Amino acid sequence: MKFGVFVPQGWRMDLVEIEDPVEQWEAMTAVARAADAGPWDSIWLFDHFHTVPEPVRETVFEAWSATAALARDTERVNIGQMVGCNGYRNPALYAKIAATVDVASHGRLYAGIGAGWSEHEWKAYGYPWTELKDRMGSFTEAVEVIHRLWHEEDVVFDGKYHSVDRPYVEPRRQPPFWIGGGGEKVTLRLVAQYADACNFGSGRPELVKQKLAVLRAHCDELGRDYDEIVKSTSINVFPIESGADPATATAKARGRYSVQEFTEIGAGGGPPDLRAGIVTTKELTTHIEQLAEAGVGYVIVYIPGVAYDHEPLQRFAEEVVPAFS
Repeated sequence: MKFGVFVPQGWRMDLVEIEDPVEQWEAMTAVARAADAGPWDSIWLFDHFHTVPEPVRETVFEAWSATAALARDTERVNIGQMVGCNGYRNPALYAKIAATVDVASHGRLYAGIGAGWSEHEWKAYGYPWTELKDRMGSFTEAVEVIHRLWHEEDVVFDGKYHSVDRPYVEPRRQPPFWIGGGGEKVTLRLVAQYADACNFGSGRPELVKQKLAVLRAHCDELGRDYDEIVKSTSINVFPIESGADPATATAKARGRYSVQEFTEIGAGGGPPDLRAGIVTTKELTTHIEQLAEAGVGYVIVYIPGVAYDHEPLQRFAEEVVPAFS
């Protein structure tokens, strides 16, 4: 089992208690460096422009700019996006950006991509918000184009949604390609065809098990080795000491950190769900063991309040990660 952690980027209202944007950036960087010094395999960013659960005028650092900068601020950890939104960059540009950042990171990039879902952002930034069928059609073509641009020369592609005519995507790089989403007919088939890794944001063992069964079927049909694909999920948790009182910890967290990060206490979920589970490290270890039994080999953690206090990050690193070493 490997572990990654999201850095506080602003999307989940996790920088609002810091006024100065430069200090916000340094708070994000400090978490990245703390992860770099610890047992974490990776740090992650969201590819979003506006906050959730509601868009407000608060800082949200752009994903690829931040990825490039953090690549130079760290030395060891891999750096990824969970996940890049296909609608925000055409696939040839995406391939070029990713190749550049992979070089800047000395080969530590995890290149994530997904179809995208935030209608408000698309419209606010002038991207055409199309029907789901067309967004998935565009996503399907983009994944193929990006993969080919990293593995072939003189790529010509003339699709319904995208076209390229022998772009020079140099330097030539092949960063691990992470596809996010659980759509069983399209997304998981793309994972089987092109991805090095996949991510299901649910964090629920029973649902992950179901999705992985579908993925295995696609792999069997396409002749892909199922075992060579990294299977990951994401969880939103606030780890507390074993034996600590959850009610007391909840009250402390609500008083100490941005209330928006603790809108509902319970099992964590993927976007746009902002729930953060306040659990003991023992309970958390048990949950991750269940995920492992379901077939997960990689867990990406979002920890509320980490911009202001690294203690929960350190607790996870010291009390949970070693159980899976």
